[in-house]
Amino acid sequence: MKHALRLLFAAILLPSLFVNADAPTLLYAGTYTNTGKSKGIYVFHFDPASGQLSNRTLAAEITSPSFLTIHPNHKYLYAVGETGDLTYHGKKSGAVTAFSIDPSTGQLTQLNQQPSAGAGPCYVATDSAGTTALVANYGSGSFASLPIDSDGRLREPASVIQDQGKGANPKRQDGPHSHSINLDAQNHFAFACDLGLDKIFVFRFDPAAHSLTANDPPFAAVAPGSGPRHFSCHPTGRYAYVINEMACTVTAFTYDSAAGRLSEIQTVSTLPPDTRPEQFGNTTAEVQVHPTGKFLYGSNRGHNSIATFTIDESTGRLTPLGQTPTGGKTPRNFRIDPTGNWLLAAHQTTDNLTTFRIDPQTGRLTPTGASTDCPACVCLKFLDVR
Repeated sequence: MKHALRLLFAAILLPSLFVNADAPTLLYAGTYTNTGKSKGIYVFHFDPASGQLSNRTLAAEITSPSFLTIHPNHKYLYAVGETGDLTYHGKKSGAVTAFSIDPSTGQLTQLNQQPSAGAGPCYVATDSAGTTALVANYGSGSFASLPIDSDGRLREPASVIQDQGKGANPKRQDGPHSHSINLDAQNHFAFACDLGLDKIFVFRFDPAAHSLTANDPPFAAVAPGSGPRHFSCHPTGRYAYVINEMACTVTAFTYDSAAGRLSEIQTVSTLPPDTRPEQFGNTTAEVQVHPTGKFLYGSNRGHNSIATFTIDESTGRLTPLGQTPTGGKTPRNFRIDPTGNWLLAAHQTTDNLTTFRIDPQTGRLTPTGASTDCPACVCLKFLDVR
């Protein structure tokens, strides 16, 4: 009788203990909904052994969730919404929405929504402790910090930084255009790229107050007309890299973590030698350092390729390896999976995701030939639920 009861207890308990034992990695895709093709945030199952995607489902219906981030505890997801439906201090504002994650299905449940404190939010990140969400508002040229409660909900902005000025290109840089914001590994400084001003602003981050204040020095500049867009730190914390949307270049920096200072090392093109962006109508989008710190990747929209570079780990300098066609049009975003073996590219125009195997020795990309439908996809984020 006791043996039978033990077996019955095990049959009931064990499935709940190991519900995620065989669960695949989840991949979330943020999209634009204004084309009528997409309804919001989609989730896929990703097999890290084969690199294959499957089981696309609508995780949450929401307006234009163009950029996503996942809380460090993996329980919550945050999305910006380029809606303009909210107000902040009497002005139109975009939105930041908090969701809880069901790890067994990937489905999202909305917790709450707050104004992004500016127009056209295009980027969101959290600090390493998961206490604050940081947002870049492209339309208004501002950055905001929003406290995160213990239940994952967002509070109203604790600080807002409004950029001022113009850049060298009157068509693209008629004013500030904040494009991304990221924190260093120590959670001390935030790096905020402004495409309109050709500056990477550096802010001191106060986790207790959830606030941003100007650092000294307050910014690092790139060449006029470059248009800095996205930012990626080297895993050693000694280097950082900015992809410049308009000039189609990557600028490498050394990083002084005590002072929050970025110092330029070099700037290299993301395109093949002897070519110019105008030949392809090219702009760049995403940049990422491989988890090993050996390689860097950047996306070309127009040339429709991923540029690959090796990183000299003693100097931080880049050496171009070439460009790999992405198998779609307008690769606005890409993501390296948690194993470091795969790179997935998201194509805004052709509505598809493509997969590449990463050579661990050379960093070169080999297309798998797989292409998965995803409407107006513009942001990818992995969540390993195993």
